[in-house]
Amino acid sequence: MLSNPQGKLLVYASTFADHTRRLKPVSSATEKIARMLNLNFKIVTFRKKFAPIYVYYKNGDEEPVPLYCAHEGESDAQEVCKVLRNMLFVLSFHPKYSALRNARKEIMRFS
Repeated sequence: MLSNPQGKLLVYASTFADHTRRLKPVSSATEKIARMLNLNFKIVTFRKKFAPIYVYYKNGDEEPVPLYCAHEGESDAQEVCKVLRNMLFVLSFHPKYSALRNARKEIMRFS
């Protein structure tokens, strides 16, 4: 995967997460947003057992910024997309994440 100046979206999940019921909607929504905004996408799994599934935005060497957390219930892919777009839109105004400023019009288009 090539380095992207706009960053990447990371999905953090336990290897014990229910892949069809819980992880699939979150990962597919995150991948869809990443493709739309020309961001890299990666699923990071941990052997430790934990229930939540997290989505983060990472830009270069900066600390990842949490965007979404799916607790123990099922997630709706459309709702995850909506939350991710809203959070990325807000981040696009922060001077630390100026690379998202260029993607702001794309983010608004899909709102």
